[in-house]
Amino acid sequence: QVQLVESGGGLVQAGGSLRLSCAASGGAFSIRTMGWYRQAPGKQRELVATIPTSGSTNYADSVKGRFTISRDNAKNTVYLLMNSLKPEDTAVYYCHALIFLWDARRTDNYWGQGTQVTVSS
Repeated sequence: QVQLVESGGGLVQAGGSLRLSCAASGGAFSIRTMGWYRQAPGKQRELVATIPTSGSTNYADSVKGRFTISRDNAKNTVYLLMNSLKPEDTAVYYCHALIFLWDARRTDNYWGQGTQVTVSS
C-alpha cells in the first residue's frame, strides 16, 4: 500500500524558515501530481501549492513569493520551502499525491498524516 511520510514541521519565530518533505513509497505506481494543503483551527482545508510531473506550479495567493514547491522524481518526494513565515501560516500541513496504481490501473488520492507548523509572533 502506498504511504506518504511527512517531515520538517515544527515551531519557528516569525520571519524564519522551514522546509517540509513528503516521500511516497510502498508500491508500483506513478505520481501524477503532488502538493501541499493546510488547515488552521476552525477553517477549511486549503491548497498551498501543487506541482505536476510537468507543467506549471500553482500557489495560493497568500504564499506567493514566500513559499517554493519542488519535487525529486527519482525519490518520489515533494518539498515545500517556507520563507518569511508569518503567524497566520500556523496550521497542520498535509502532503497530497495523485497516484496511478499500475496493478489496479486506477488513479487514487493519497494524503499524509499531517505535520504541525507553528509560527510565533
